[in-house]
Amino acid sequence: MTTKELKRAARIILVGAPGVGKGTQAERLMKRYPQLSAVSSGDLLREGVRNRTPLGLEAESYIKAGNLVPDDMILKLILDKLKSNRWVSSDSSITNAIPVSPSQKPSASFILDGFPRTAAQAFRLDSLIPINLVVSFVTPVNIILSRIASRWVHAPSGRVYNIDFNAPKVAGKDDITGEALTKRADDDEETWKSRLKKFDDTSQPLLEHYDHKGMLWTVKGNSSDEITPKLFQELESRFA
Repeated sequence: MTTKELKRAARIILVGAPGVGKGTQAERLMKRYPQLSAVSSGDLLREGVRNRTPLGLEAESYIKAGNLVPDDMILKLILDKLKSNRWVSSDSSITNAIPVSPSQKPSASFILDGFPRTAAQAFRLDSLIPINLVVSFVTPVNIILSRIASRWVHAPSGRVYNIDFNAPKVAGKDDITGEALTKRADDDEETWKSRLKKFDDTSQPLLEHYDHKGMLWTVKGNSSDEITPKLFQELESRFA
């Protein structure tokens, strides 16, 4: 894949239903634009817990109690990451009433993954750092359900296969170990219909929030390969 240089910092959020291919698009974006990094709230949480940091220990207490980690804690994890990369000022704080002034250097570009999921969280994020592109991926529900029906996994490694477009070399076997592939316990149609309905209910206010701010761009397609060229074209028109 040919790489491209960004001319200014891109601060991106990807929004899409489960199974729409956000992970695939994020990987392709980072290969195409090497200045882009991923900032994952889930990874930051797991890293904090694993390294026994004060924030990680506090988050772990919520997780063990079966509670959601508070938004303020997630925001602080994100801000600490941006500070450590020197993408925002070291004196930035989640209690600031005015959004921080982020670096405009192309190397300060990132894709924020896992947060925000609701309009309320997006409003809080606005007070932390100005996102400048929100991409909404739209793929028909029947296509997503078809993908899930064709998905198989190698549970020990997490490797994912799809018999329609990423089939294993030997049917039913993992390419690396030769071990048997399995279906995820929750990869049934009714579970996924419920998941997709919940996404629609929570995402609409989130998308409206960013639409009102002029940051939302929607891309439609039946496959990742159909969507990727459109996504590249949009990023290059804005940032390259």
